[in-house]
Amino acid sequence: MAFSFFSSIFGGGNPTEPTARVSSIFIYPIKSCGGISVSQACITSTGFRWDRQWLIVNSKGRAYTQRVEPKLALVEVELPKEAFFDGWEPTNDSYLVIRAPGMDTLKVPLSRSCEVIDGVSVWEWSGSALDEGAEASEWFSKYMGKPSRLVRFNTASETRIVDPKYAQGYKTMFSDGYPFLLLSQGSLNALNNILEVPIPINRFRPNILVDGCAPFSEDQWTVMKINNLTCNGVKLCARCKVPTINQETGIAGSEPTETLKRFRSDQVLRPTDKQRGNVYFGQNLVCKESCSASGKEKHIKVGDPVYVLKKVSSPAEAAA
Repeated sequence: MAFSFFSSIFGGGNPTEPTARVSSIFIYPIKSCGGISVSQACITSTGFRWDRQWLIVNSKGRAYTQRVEPKLALVEVELPKEAFFDGWEPTNDSYLVIRAPGMDTLKVPLSRSCEVIDGVSVWEWSGSALDEGAEASEWFSKYMGKPSRLVRFNTASETRIVDPKYAQGYKTMFSDGYPFLLLSQGSLNALNNILEVPIPINRFRPNILVDGCAPFSEDQWTVMKINNLTCNGVKLCARCKVPTINQETGIAGSEPTETLKRFRSDQVLRPTDKQRGNVYFGQNLVCKESCSASGKEKHIKVGDPVYVLKKVSSPAEAAA
């Protein structure tokens, strides 16, 4: 009876032994632009600190993404190395540094006050944001070839909640909808073994890459511990056009989506569900401790063990 009870909680595994380890951490300060690989990242109420804090918008305040503007893949972003450590705060000499082909380097101060503008929107959310000023607007307008602005999430007055159908009480900034995306190296390796031309992990833009587990096992993880933080897998990640965009050239193709349709579609993984034509790769996460702003700063580091405490028996049982 005791074995059955603990098996139901821990999915039949032994919680004293890690299922995987964190092998890489990625942060994407500007939505749809280049990511930064870091050795550790601090947990905030909206996800990793600095992740998707900024957004490029058109003249109507609507977000640009790689889905429509694939050249955003070529925008490289840099933050001070110290920005990813506990307790760091920007000074007058701290900048968000932005580079792109054919453009001069843009340096956006991290500590200055910004004008609040209304009418900014991304997907279902709309509200106010902090305008990063004329120089940034001119830079992105030139790069995009049309009027554009760089804005920052206005944490002082705005909240963007995660879909309560999947995770109640959580929030995010300018991500597609969830604070974290987790993928495994095993899943990428399995896909690359099938593809004619292997692709790098940056096609899938995860926040947390783990290694040491079976391919696609992350589909089934619903409760896990990483550095004593409780992370919940709340929704399989349905992939959009972005994985088909080469992040080094900004050119879109048909892969890996065409191959994923053969074994990662809802028709294959979830045949009894309503079919939406989705393909799935990765697991969206929330972190329980992100709801509490009190106490010692929380972070996840490369090398941290991942303990899976609860899982479902198949992707068909996972939320999607």
